[in-house]
Order: sequence, then C-alpha cells, then structure tokens
Amino acid sequence: MFGFLKARRGPAVPGLSPQDAHALCRQGAVILDVRELSERRAAFIPGSLHVPMGDLPAADLPDGRVVICQCASGRRSALAARQLQARGVDARNLQGGLQAWQAAGLPTRSGSR
Repeated sequence: MFGFLKARRGPAVPGLSPQDAHALCRQGAVILDVRELSERRAAFIPGSLHVPMGDLPAADLPDGRVVICQCASGRRSALAARQLQARGVDARNLQGGLQAWQAAGLPTRSGSR
C-alpha cells in the first residue's frame, strides 16, 4: 500500500555488526564518524575519520576503500552511507552505531582525534 515510500528511500545500505565492521577495518576499511564534534569528544573509535554529517557532501574520502559510516545509534550513519553510495563510494552502515560498538566491548577513546 505504501510502496512509494520505500522507492523514495533509495537502495538498501549494507549494514554491519560491530564485530563484522571491526574485522573489515583490519582488512583496510575505514570508519567514518558522522557525529558532531561535541559527541566525538565524549568517545570515538580509534582510527576513525571525523566528518560531521553537514560536511559530508564536500568530504574528501580515501579512494578504493570500504567506508563504514558510524554515528551514535546507526540512523544518521545509514543516511550518510546512502549519500556516499550515490557518489560511487562502497559505503556500509555500522548497525547500532557507537552504542553497539561499545556494547560489543570494542575499543573507544575519549577526546576529539
């Protein structure tokens, strides 16, 4: 009945569990944190790149690498991954965001690096 809503959302974004994302990073993928700087100061994934959602259209991203988009809960990062896919980037979404990453016991740091 509401199929038109699904069509407007665009193609599905591949989602990754925190464990799968962590393994993919060990193979050369990069995590892209799309949260605001104030959120990142509280905690971030070591080695992640930081490009707030509003700056994403002009972002210069690494060529030829899988980009795993990450936010706090996975909602903003799904939108970011969809935007990047439209630019031809092999983008994925970290399901559950930083909250799921931390719940899985994976490493985080505080600060703004």
